[in-house]
Amino acid sequence: MAGLPRSRMDVDAFLAWSATVPGRHELVDGEVFAMAPERARHARVKFAVQAALDRGVRALGSSCEMLPDGMTVRIDAHTAYEPDALVYCGPRMDPDAVEAPPPVIVVEVLSPGTRSVDAGAKLAGYFLLPSVVHYLLVDPRRACVIHHRRTVAAIDTRIVTEGSLFLDPPGITLAVGDLFGES
Repeated sequence: MAGLPRSRMDVDAFLAWSATVPGRHELVDGEVFAMAPERARHARVKFAVQAALDRGVRALGSSCEMLPDGMTVRIDAHTAYEPDALVYCGPRMDPDAVEAPPPVIVVEVLSPGTRSVDAGAKLAGYFLLPSVVHYLLVDPRRACVIHHRRTVAAIDTRIVTEGSLFLDPPGITLAVGDLFGES
């Protein structure tokens, strides 16, 4: 089995390389990082989030689409992340694409090994993209959602443990319980 590349690369080179190797990877400042295997709790919550977002987007009847993990989001020339779920709005993607269009919603399900990166570098990185309005950090252990939302003047943050989240744009409402498979 081949190791990770030792030389720095840009996102285009990373995408070409990642198509030739098994496993999931992210590119941070030109350096490739392998993504750790997921625990069952993480996988279940991730699926619940994806399903809830998909239902919400379909109910809109708009040009928006939910994409599950596996799609790459380009942050800059040398950084690309693979979120647990995203929503973009616009023309339907080419079925062979591996890079997502600019997302409006990005979701990361927290795990012990990624919590600080998701709440730090990824938070800052995703909001470098003008398209991102909502960044949700879903915490399976605490059954809460940390909702970061772009406003005209700042990024507002709220912690939600019950009720619903209204994500506008694109205009979908998510029951918090649905994000944890409680429906």
